[in-house]
Amino acid sequence: MNLLPRDERFFELFQQHVRILCQASELFVRGINAGYEGICKISKQMEALERNGDDIIHEISNKLQSTFITPFDPEDVQALATSLDNVLDAIEDVTFRLFGFRVDPIPAPAVQLALMIDDSCKALARAMTALRERKPVWDDCIEVNRLENHADAIERTALGDLFRTETDPIILIKHKEIYELLEQTTDVCEDVADVIRNVAVKTS
Repeated sequence: MNLLPRDERFFELFQQHVRILCQASELFVRGINAGYEGICKISKQMEALERNGDDIIHEISNKLQSTFITPFDPEDVQALATSLDNVLDAIEDVTFRLFGFRVDPIPAPAVQLALMIDDSCKALARAMTALRERKPVWDDCIEVNRLENHADAIERTALGDLFRTETDPIILIKHKEIYELLEQTTDVCEDVADVIRNVAVKTS
């Protein structure tokens, strides 16, 4: 029995989701670089990308229930789907918060963190392709981990500066939440990298 079509379909769905994820991270960078007006312009597009990602995750879940043999452990299929969905949700959420909180101007650390999220998503896309092609995933997964560590350092510095210099409590609350959400997005990117790395070890 040729099981390759089943395997390939799961990977196709994962790669479709990662492509949407990269579209979202690139859109986020374009929006945030254009300031609050840029965020306003991308908010509806971001919601649409998040819905498209949800559709793919639902398809993966439905296929998982109806497929007896999967390309790797069903628990890992579900974990990978969930972790990818968490990243896209996080990007959409922070876009909404920037829009809803009317953060204007957008602080420089937020732009820095957005770029790291985009770099992380691109590294995840490369790692996903490598996993499908049974090539080493380590370098890209390590890059995601490096970016998360760097994002954590930026967040801590930004929070320290914020509490030292900001006198408006409303701005302080808004910026604090934005910094934390952006850093948490790099955390969930790292979760995806961890799942990919675990799958690679199990299937090597």
